[in-house]
Amino acid sequence: MTVNIDELAALPSRQPTLRVVAMPTDCSYTGDVFGGWIMAQVDIAGSIPAVHRARGRVATVAVNSFLFKQPLFMGDVVSFYARIEKVGRTSITVDVEVYAQRDPAKPVCVRVTEAKLTYVAVDEERKPRVVPPEE
Repeated sequence: MTVNIDELAALPSRQPTLRVVAMPTDCSYTGDVFGGWIMAQVDIAGSIPAVHRARGRVATVAVNSFLFKQPLFMGDVVSFYARIEKVGRTSITVDVEVYAQRDPAKPVCVRVTEAKLTYVAVDEERKPRVVPPEE
């Protein structure tokens, strides 16, 4: 597979929120990773900083945007970088950037997906609750 020079990227300097390898069960018979698998991993990655900020349970209430820029392939090392963009009274909006590292013989890194999700902090009855102030 050839990659356009404009598509090449470097991993961000911070630690990824989540890193996984795309496995055969995550792919179609042609070796392309299912979009739904990527979406699920993005939701997991986005929820991690949201849970920490909310200091408890959160629920996904919106996928504000989701852009597939490049395909993912079986064997890609997929890194998810999530950061909180905004905190409301009960909600937390998180940006997630996704990068793929592929072809260990000729290493290439490409930015494959970007998304914005909103989570709401919920209590034990799964009702919205106020996000506590930052410590």
